[in-house]
Amino acid sequence: MYRKEIEGFIDSHRQEMIEDICKLCRINSEKMPYTEGKPYGEGAFDALHAALAMMEEYGFSITNYDNYVGTADLNDKERQLDILAHLDVVPAGEGWTVTEPFEPVEKDGKLYGRGTADDKGPAVAALYAMRAIKELNIPVKKNVRLILGTDEECGSSDIEVYYKREQEAPMTFSPDAAFPVINIEKGRIPGGFTASFAASEALPKIVSIDAGIKVNVVPGKAKAVVAGLDMDVLTAAADEAEKKTGVSFTFGETKGGMQITAEGKGAHASTPDEGVNALTGLLLYLTSLPLADSPQLTAIRSLATLFPHGDTRGKAVGIAMEDELSGPLTLALDMLTADDTHLEGAFDCRACLCATEENSLDVIRARMAEEGLTLNADQMTPPHHVDGNSHFVKTLLKAYEEYTGLKGSCQSTGGGTYVHHLKNGVAFGASMPGTDNKMHGADEFAVIDELLTSAKIFAQVIADLCC
Repeated sequence: MYRKEIEGFIDSHRQEMIEDICKLCRINSEKMPYTEGKPYGEGAFDALHAALAMMEEYGFSITNYDNYVGTADLNDKERQLDILAHLDVVPAGEGWTVTEPFEPVEKDGKLYGRGTADDKGPAVAALYAMRAIKELNIPVKKNVRLILGTDEECGSSDIEVYYKREQEAPMTFSPDAAFPVINIEKGRIPGGFTASFAASEALPKIVSIDAGIKVNVVPGKAKAVVAGLDMDVLTAAADEAEKKTGVSFTFGETKGGMQITAEGKGAHASTPDEGVNALTGLLLYLTSLPLADSPQLTAIRSLATLFPHGDTRGKAVGIAMEDELSGPLTLALDMLTADDTHLEGAFDCRACLCATEENSLDVIRARMAEEGLTLNADQMTPPHHVDGNSHFVKTLLKAYEEYTGLKGSCQSTGGGTYVHHLKNGVAFGASMPGTDNKMHGADEFAVIDELLTSAKIFAQVIADLCC
């Protein structure tokens, strides 16, 4: 019902929708330092106010939650559905080739620019879905609220502020992932750890290790400095380690010894199998060298034992598990610094539905303690699961199938979205299966036809759930 009208409205507003997306994407809304009245800095503030003005212009009742979150209500009836999107973006980064990050351009059916896919484009698609319902006068008996946050990329403190003042709607979806429906988000086990030990002057030795940029990124590079070993020993060990790991090693003289750079392939920590972990490859290499025994080397060997290269399932720490719905637990050692007397690091663990603190977090803590390492974590973030057979999820899948002709199904992800802590919240769109939007990377883009289809799907969902 209403498909012909919805398709006609969205198609006729194609260019206007693109222009609204570009208006928001020209604003650099990455998180910046707090200033009075601007909790996440100038850019997030400007993006929020631009979006609020846009929503008000289209006739929606808006609310500004102290510049953390902005909302638009379809009507003043009982709330039924929330659509939860965000206006902040990750930093622009380097390597853009099609356009500058904040100068969105349309090319070959794609809209390039930071935020076009994550998540300003999908946010505007949701807004146009609400416009379609409103301007077509499709009768609805309950309210839909579009919620736009400004801190999703850096911890979602904005949404914490919002939900301290508002109750969640009976149903919520976030267009901040991919179709069809993601109804399972794995849990997280925080993995910071430390160890201290007595210094040793015995040679040969490891002078330092430095690896990792963020705990949720499998490191593509890792570095160490060693002293007291000849070059032929280092290169021979490197050849053997590369055969075992796929990690390559290069060398250069530096203060205090020889610097070793291990290079693998970076990946998101929720999908560690897609990368080649340079840090675990480096640990394998270092522990193969003829180094003098020392408390530091004992600690490094312990790490290599607990996090062997290629073990992305937590087998060595005793927490390998999986279930039919959410798949396997994943684990990646992502950060490490070490010197003569101390090491500090972090791993990223995405826990499947069957994981509990007792069978995962407590087990890791005990295993690390056995090896002389202290895990600095008190609790895990539990997995999130919404019943795939619920009326809500089935309605989403039905609309997706109707407008795409593709088979809908429920999916699990190791990533996390705004809805992780909502009782009846799922991720729904806005990219189609098989599309890599280069989110968080250079030349991020959204396929324009996919955004248009998303707007149609969202409008149909509103009609189906609220009429």
